[in-house]
Amino acid sequence: MDTIESIEPHAGELLVFVSYTCSRCEVSHAHTAAFHDVAGVLNRNGTVSGLLQFGGQYFHCGEPMQFAQSSVRSVYAPMSTEDVDDGLLDVYVKTRVIQCRCGFRMELPA
Repeated sequence: MDTIESIEPHAGELLVFVSYTCSRCEVSHAHTAAFHDVAGVLNRNGTVSGLLQFGGQYFHCGEPMQFAQSSVRSVYAPMSTEDVDDGLLDVYVKTRVIQCRCGFRMELPA
């Protein structure tokens, strides 16, 4: 599964909007699904490949990723190792790093 998103409140069974890519044919799909069905897929034994976003949480290895650190990064990647004054103003973005217990890390805008 690539993403799980909540949908507008409605009467009846609890539904979520899911998107995923088939690992066999590599075709992407997106549709509503029963929450208990999605939970069943996520609770299977073994590791879940890829990254899953649900609400404000990111999941990797089937577990929520934890906050690791904050940082400030320049939006300009160095084009050269030489010290060249290109006249551009430095632009920085505050970021937060989250990580999984397996060591996978991801940097997100704060």
